Amino acid sequence: MTQNLENALAYSERWLGIIKQNEVSEVLGKEIITESKQNFAEHFNKGWLEYRKSVTEAGDWAAVEWTGSGAVFKDVLGREYLDCLGGYGMLNHGWSHPDVVAAVRAQLGRTPMPSQELIDPLRGVLARMMADITPGDLKYSWFAASGTEAIEASIKIAKLYTQKPAFIVAVKAFHGKTMGSLSMLGKADYRQPMGMLYGGPVYHVPFGDAEAVERQLEICDTIGVGVAGVLLEPIQGEAGAIVPPDTFWPRVREATQKYGALLIADEVQTGLGRTGKLWGVEHWNVVPDIIAVAKSLGGGVMPISAVTTTEEIFQPMMYPNPFMHTTTTGGGALACSAAIASINVTLRDRLWEQAAEKGEYFISKLREFAEEYPQVYNKVTGKGLLIGMHFQTPQIGYKVAAELFKRGVLVAGTLTNAQTIRIEPPLIIECAQIDEVLNRLDDTLAEVSKTL
Repeated sequence: MTQNLENALAYSERWLGIIKQNEVSEVLGKEIITESKQNFAEHFNKGWLEYRKSVTEAGDWAAVEWTGSGAVFKDVLGREYLDCLGGYGMLNHGWSHPDVVAAVRAQLGRTPMPSQELIDPLRGVLARMMADITPGDLKYSWFAASGTEAIEASIKIAKLYTQKPAFIVAVKAFHGKTMGSLSMLGKADYRQPMGMLYGGPVYHVPFGDAEAVERQLEICDTIGVGVAGVLLEPIQGEAGAIVPPDTFWPRVREATQKYGALLIADEVQTGLGRTGKLWGVEHWNVVPDIIAVAKSLGGGVMPISAVTTTEEIFQPMMYPNPFMHTTTTGGGALACSAAIASINVTLRDRLWEQAAEKGEYFISKLREFAEEYPQVYNKVTGKGLLIGMHFQTPQIGYKVAAELFKRGVLVAGTLTNAQTIRIEPPLIIECAQIDEVLNRLDDTLAEVSKTL
């Protein structure tokens, strides 16, 4: 072996020993913190580390997450934090939900991954469950590991079915960062550095403006540019929990049917209960042609995403070539076992109803703060437990996030709106924990307002 390989072997053996420990000493914990910061700076992403400095520093020692349960996680030194970020929507079920973990552990004892050649039962089970829980006559599913892969597949399915090149998407939308998904993203800061992306036309219109969608569809029809799909989030997540007017989704549904375009709902963040309905589109009784879901589908334990559509629209994915769009690891047995358990818990505990009730309370209290501190807040938006606190300036938002973290509450900003801090806790967060977050936020706002 070369010296580097020997070093890697020894280093992996050391870390495998650490991973197997439930508890670490304070001395080892501080070693892990120092080592983790060094690894991030030298081998992962120094810019990421510097950007997150305001919330990754806690006294003399950075917060390095180590374990969690429910809506609380602990860092490697044992300090506790209330989680109001929820893994950007991944942790609907909280940290390490025991039922999801148990399902994955049981499957791990048999086989973690399928052969990809034979029939693996869990993929079929999950596909059937997706048909049962999605709106309307959506029936067939395709599985991957991440939200952006689900959007890529949605784009491909829409093009295959319609044989049209164009897409209509929303300003400030977020759909992922692989090349096709990135083409649809509604913030140029992420698109322009990459140069040429998707080869077909992509038209960005204001979110919530149904007339703009209708007008763009009419223009495309007039000039002979076929629109394959209109791709929208039911409620914009990364833009700051932006809720459209109640007439928006029904009008867009009608317009897409008129012009022969597919309606694609990006439910990667809003799906499976986050907004107070099982699916975000259900707030407006709309059935899309395609739904993409990810994040919480794996119960916060395994990465998995899904695209679900009708039998008719899915036909080009089956015939004449059933291998038109595949992935070796997508829909693996461990991921499917997590998703099956995740859906089970969501339905059994009716998590969307919890999100609706807790979100209504949370939003009402945050709006009271907004009235009390107009020099701090611009507005509060959202539905369910997808909530945006919009501040007067980005600097105020950063200060609020940092001060909350010092008080043991994790929040974060958004990728398409620097003045917004999200409140997106696990749906299983307890009411007493929400009140504690509000108490700490009250202290934070009093502190921040003194500096304005």
